[in-house]
Amino acid sequence: MYRVSSGSWYWSSRRFTPAGFCVAGAVLVTGSIGLDIENTVTYQAFSLMLTFLVLAFAVSWVFRARFSLQRTLPRLGTAGQPLVYWVRVQNLTGRPQAGLTLQENLADPRPAFPDWLAFKKAESRRARSFRFGERRRDHPFQRVTLREGLVPALSPRGQVEVRMEILPRRRGVLRFTGASVARTDPLGLFRSCVTVPAPQTVLILPRRYNLPPIALPGSMRYQEGGVALAANVGRSDEFVALREYRRGDPLRHIHWRSWAKAGRPIVKEFEDEFFVRHALVLDTFLDEPYSEILEEAVSVAASFACTILTQESLLDLLFVGAESYCFTAGRGVGHTDRMLEILAGVRECPDKPFAILEHLVLSHVSAVSGCVCVLLAWDEPRRAFVKKLQALNVPVLVLVMARSGGTLDPGPLRDEPHRFLALEPGRVEQGLARLPG
Repeated sequence: MYRVSSGSWYWSSRRFTPAGFCVAGAVLVTGSIGLDIENTVTYQAFSLMLTFLVLAFAVSWVFRARFSLQRTLPRLGTAGQPLVYWVRVQNLTGRPQAGLTLQENLADPRPAFPDWLAFKKAESRRARSFRFGERRRDHPFQRVTLREGLVPALSPRGQVEVRMEILPRRRGVLRFTGASVARTDPLGLFRSCVTVPAPQTVLILPRRYNLPPIALPGSMRYQEGGVALAANVGRSDEFVALREYRRGDPLRHIHWRSWAKAGRPIVKEFEDEFFVRHALVLDTFLDEPYSEILEEAVSVAASFACTILTQESLLDLLFVGAESYCFTAGRGVGHTDRMLEILAGVRECPDKPFAILEHLVLSHVSAVSGCVCVLLAWDEPRRAFVKKLQALNVPVLVLVMARSGGTLDPGPLRDEPHRFLALEPGRVEQGLARLPG
């Protein structure tokens, strides 16, 4: 029933114009109340409007033009921000074409039945709030809001460029299957379409929030790998000694005067670097599919990824999916866009224990200056995890996604309440504004 109803609505919304919807609704209403033709004349309106619809359907079969199109898509988009691009449409017939619109065709976003059923069960268990003015949750199966593009008049064999704009609602890969060139019938009720295959994809990055200037926990630490890993982040290079050249040493470290004296290549040796390196821990352990909490957590992690890198420190993204992942970004090591691309593909991990993430972080924690934890809950395993980080003298900043509206007990961070923040889905940006500077 869900697939039939959603498919029927999708087809109707693309084929009927607003006037066509009004006429179709009037046909249903007058048809239901005009059955008694002896005592009412409503059947006359029914007959007239039904004739309009039949004529509009019949005229749609006349449209038999042929087109080709080519999109100029950006490589990346962002959830919640309009994506603007251009499509080149070419008329392949010898007749001029006018009054056309362009509609994008996307891959079917509807899930398989087991995924749909799991989502519905999770929705039935979720407590709903009835507070006035609460933001309505976006439907998880609606990936994007499409808008039509107006196609200028096409001369025979001519081509034009059409400005298109869509609004991505969720992160991930957005798949285009083609586009439909539509023309409205003379009555303005029904559109006839010519579908042109044009498969293409664009990656939609997570939504990001503005963060206030914040002082992240931690200070400079020794980093094994030294100058090559530091890549100009942290203290300046400190000269230690001279030694013979070894294969792989950078040419800029050659000490030319010593080479001239010794008759063989001599290089300068530098001290390993001390610099700030943070761990961004993302909790993915959730058994609720298409969860708004996970989407908000990924957005928070993406916001910190952008902010931390602009503060000129290295960042290690740690999370668990099909396996354990650790991605390092910073100057000379990685790029912000690459980390955002990784976050765009993060999915929930319902069949593994939280202890896997704890083991990943604790095995990596000796190299980091501080830890930013984005958690999906505040239960006993997560509290014990934060307590272990404190026992290792690792400064932590904990952000917990909570539907309760920020009334959680800080637990092990009770003595440092400024290092603990509960964020409510739908009000995350307002919650992040409370971060201490």
